[in-house]
Amino acid sequence: MNIKRAKEEIKTTIEAYLLKDAYGNYEIPSLRQRPIFLMGPPGVGKTQIMEQVARECQVGLVAYTITHHTRQSAVGLPFIREKEYGNETYRVTEYTMSEIVASVYEKMETTGLNEGILFIDEINCVSETLAPTMLQFLQYKTFGNHKIPEGWVIVTAGNPPEYNKSVRDFDVVTLDRIKLIQVEPDFEVWKAYAYEHDLHPAVISYLNTRPENFCRIETTVDGKFFATPRGWEDLSRFIQISERIEKDVDRDVVGEYIQFPKIAKDFTNYLHLYYKYQDDYQIDEILSGVIRETLCNKLNRAPFDEKLNVIGLLLSKLGQQFRAVADQADRTGLLMEELKKVNPEVDSVGDQSMVERLSVLRREWKEVWNKKREAGLINRREDYLARDVEGILARYEETLKKEESEEEHVDVNASWNRIRELFKEENQRYETLLESGGRALEHAFDFMEATFMDGQEMVVFVTELNTGYYSVKFLKEYDCERYYQYNERLLFKDREDELKSRIDSLGK
Repeated sequence: MNIKRAKEEIKTTIEAYLLKDAYGNYEIPSLRQRPIFLMGPPGVGKTQIMEQVARECQVGLVAYTITHHTRQSAVGLPFIREKEYGNETYRVTEYTMSEIVASVYEKMETTGLNEGILFIDEINCVSETLAPTMLQFLQYKTFGNHKIPEGWVIVTAGNPPEYNKSVRDFDVVTLDRIKLIQVEPDFEVWKAYAYEHDLHPAVISYLNTRPENFCRIETTVDGKFFATPRGWEDLSRFIQISERIEKDVDRDVVGEYIQFPKIAKDFTNYLHLYYKYQDDYQIDEILSGVIRETLCNKLNRAPFDEKLNVIGLLLSKLGQQFRAVADQADRTGLLMEELKKVNPEVDSVGDQSMVERLSVLRREWKEVWNKKREAGLINRREDYLARDVEGILARYEETLKKEESEEEHVDVNASWNRIRELFKEENQRYETLLESGGRALEHAFDFMEATFMDGQEMVVFVTELNTGYYSVKFLKEYDCERYYQYNERLLFKDREDELKSRIDSLGK
């Protein structure tokens, strides 16, 4: 299955394992909660989805790569203790608490989360001395003498033997005690992730034209060559930073991330063309409404790779605007929910002034989000939105404080009306961004129509709008008639042609 489906399977399993009965006991007892074992090629996203699952399930996460551990750190150190058996005193070997088990308890103490995920990576690559310990861990959920606390779900991951010589095969007894999930690379799933997380458009458009290079791992007489989803994402981030600091990304740099010389060379050439097209076609001008006939004719006659690259540039610029709209919408929504708490019509503020009430609200907001931040329950975007809301609340507080200091008598309802006026400014920012994004989308359609009419290139453009996380969110808010027309007419025709082709092949 692909990584998206695997993620849903893990979430469902966690929900099932953490479900309690009327007496507070887990419906599936801990002993029957099979550890999950994710098996898949390196770089496909196994580790990354665990952070996402923990955040979305609002549970703790403790992650270890077991190959970094010795038997002592996993099981604990031995010590001698005297015990009495049958009125006789014996010296018995016991073990200190495992570092891994101790980390789970520390996570519970620092975050207040009593349920979570213990994620052990590369579990099938342990050393010979640690192998029996790992088998005991999978079968009985213990490291040495110490059990994993109830409420903590065990998820493990590993690579198939063709990718790692250190892999140890599990016996049937062990396999019969785990929940095995086979993960395969899936470009379409990764592409949706790439749009949502703002990966570099050159990487997305390159892999759109050469999806076979998305995940390739080969062993030849010259060595191991590989290009993985993780490599593409890390390269994307580095390209984005290099652009900001005005540094070139050449073939050597690409090869540091994509360790497949042929693919690295091909992408480097593609990246250079991407920058050339960025200058040649003036995407910002197009989205502002300047449609040059010469450029339309030039692109219409260009090779298909060039067309896809320019379409990728258009979608990238649109995506930036769509994301700004989504950020402002979420920021405004979070702010509105908080401000409702100081509405005097809903909740009497008593003797508190509105400034005091805002101050308390801001401190409580900061405390809640600091706890989420420390527990790892929010991603970077959520973190930044929370900080933005905190800053807006502080600004409202300072505005009221300054204005009220100039008045002899302060009316709470008047202060509330002032807050509503300030909030309208945030809402107006959203409307302005929405209108600006809508105009840019209409101009993009103008350019696409002038260049390609309703050809295959328009199908690509509309399909990518349907794929992009922020474009989908935007189109739920902005009513673009041409989008719906092309979406219905072209994509339906595309599906119709596909069905006809299948029927014809069956008749032969």
